[in-house]
Amino acid sequence: MKDVAARAGVGLKTVSRVVNGESGVTPDTERRVREAIAALGFRRNDSARVLRKGRTASIGLILEDLADPFYAPLARAVEEVARDHGALLINGSSAEDPERERELALAFCARRVDGLVVIPAGSDHRYLEPEMAAGVATVFVDRPAGLIAADAVLSDGFGGARRGVAHLIAHGHRRIGFIGDQPHIHTAVERLRGYRAAMAAAGLPVDEAWVSLGSTSPERVRAATEHMLMGPRPVTALFTGNNRVTATAVRVLARLPRPVALVGFDDLELADLLSPAITVIAQDAARLGRTAAELLFRRLRGGTEEPRRVELPTRLIVRGSGELPPTEG
Repeated sequence: MKDVAARAGVGLKTVSRVVNGESGVTPDTERRVREAIAALGFRRNDSARVLRKGRTASIGLILEDLADPFYAPLARAVEEVARDHGALLINGSSAEDPERERELALAFCARRVDGLVVIPAGSDHRYLEPEMAAGVATVFVDRPAGLIAADAVLSDGFGGARRGVAHLIAHGHRRIGFIGDQPHIHTAVERLRGYRAAMAAAGLPVDEAWVSLGSTSPERVRAATEHMLMGPRPVTALFTGNNRVTATAVRVLARLPRPVALVGFDDLELADLLSPAITVIAQDAARLGRTAAELLFRRLRGGTEEPRRVELPTRLIVRGSGELPPTEG
């Protein structure tokens, strides 16, 4: 900094103000300082800055799977908000493993991130209580925290699923199958609850053979789909619980000689180009990420209100597959 100050003809405090984006420096002086910085190859020592200010200007994001298309716009939105606040985003995948989630969260905290945005894999987050008490702001997104009070930003999974199933009922379907994610996952439970609520509101019984929760692996979903479409009273419509389940179901339905109506939770790429195009209940993943990140930085600025639970709406996108009339096998 002394070399930069000497080259620019200013004091050390002026260099500090320019480097840290503080006010009180004229445009001409700032230009001279930045030219000196460029000429000398000056780099700010962020490690020393952390020791002085107690902040790393970084946040951690823990996702279920970085390769899942649903999480890409969510992660991008978190990154954009972090960038707007001059912070670096570090992310990792839990692979739906609670222990992996815990390892990642504590590893980020050990590197002194200022905050965490977590899509939880586990149901017990008491391990984060010491970190939060020490000042690590934490916001959960897509699913709530387990056994602790913390901010959460969610989509209306129950209402969205109820609307999607009611849409199938309105088009004449009475035997509707539900294929969802694993039963310990909050979003899977809420979407199943919405399915049951829509069927009950229409006075329709639910045969438990029409309900399947479990892994989203193609093998499991394919077997569940084929099972529901067999027998003397097969389902005439399917409601699928997320984009991965929908993708596998579409492949199975494409091989059938008869049409089967389909509404999926989550939009998916090219859904509008299939024949028929896929009717979906869409979440706004980018808005989820942006809302969670903005809430996180509000906490970092000193927000002390009670933990908040923000629930964002979903929307029905009608494209054709959910409007097919029932046919018997």
